[in-house]
Amino acid sequence: MMIIFRTNLDCDAKRWRLFADIINDMAIFLEIMAPNFPMVFTFILCTSGVLKSIVGVSGGATRAALTQHQARRNNMADVSAKDGSQETLVNLAALLCSLLLVPIVTGRHMLIWTLYIVFTCLHLFANFTAVKGVIMETLNQARLHILLQEYFSTGIVLPPNVVNRREPVLWSTRRKLKIHLGVSLVKMSAQSFNMEAVIDILKVKKYVLWFDRKDSINISLSVTSDFMDQLRSCYHAELLNYMAEGKTVMLPKNIYYGSDASYQEILTGEEGSCSFVEDTFSQFIQDLHSHGWQTDVCLLGSDEWRTNIHPHTDTLHTKNL
Repeated sequence: MMIIFRTNLDCDAKRWRLFADIINDMAIFLEIMAPNFPMVFTFILCTSGVLKSIVGVSGGATRAALTQHQARRNNMADVSAKDGSQETLVNLAALLCSLLLVPIVTGRHMLIWTLYIVFTCLHLFANFTAVKGVIMETLNQARLHILLQEYFSTGIVLPPNVVNRREPVLWSTRRKLKIHLGVSLVKMSAQSFNMEAVIDILKVKKYVLWFDRKDSINISLSVTSDFMDQLRSCYHAELLNYMAEGKTVMLPKNIYYGSDASYQEILTGEEGSCSFVEDTFSQFIQDLHSHGWQTDVCLLGSDEWRTNIHPHTDTLHTKNL
């Protein structure tokens, strides 16, 4: 089960929160349906139990992430206490309602399914509205993608409330090129890359990008890389994705190249994208901070592979953190 979730529960807390609600409603659906299929009654109930266990993992973990986000004064205990009290009150109200509804719906299957459909639709709509209303100032892959799509086209950094409204909570981020962060260099060595050049790049930039397939950008990180290096590498990968989509990159404000012709020449090829990143990334970070974004916490969903360069022999050692 943890293989399914990997490291995305913190990064995509809103999406996994809604996922837990959907799976929980599916489990209830199976429990209502089970008496109609006596031959597979046990199998259906076991399936429902498995779904509820997934709900327990994803729901509990994302609740902790959202509680941490809501604890604006480092008061997680107070926020957790209020959340627990609210849940207790809701469960009490649900118990009172069930005492009234059970005698009414007993033996009336059409009424049971009608109420289930109505309440499920209300439940999912309410939770969808709730997660869309959460404004997070930290950067994950989805929010960074939305930010940079606007930044590369207009040179403007969107505020957190605008980006959070656009963030998808029903599906993952869709790009032309998939971005994999924290990939082992073993994959690169299997593709006959110049590893001496890779060592030189990692010494300076602390990350290296390469195309694994036509639709994938892999990012390998140095063991000395920090959150800002991860953000810079994703900035670079998003630029390559933006250019691969055939879109025109707008020159950010406060950056001057003399003429549009020289600017377009800089953006051609891999070296051009590296120059663009070096010239614009610092300004992008300043714009992020001025619009209320936080970069001290990185939720870009990096895998655990890091590359260590031996100081005397310049050999690479890839390890899993």
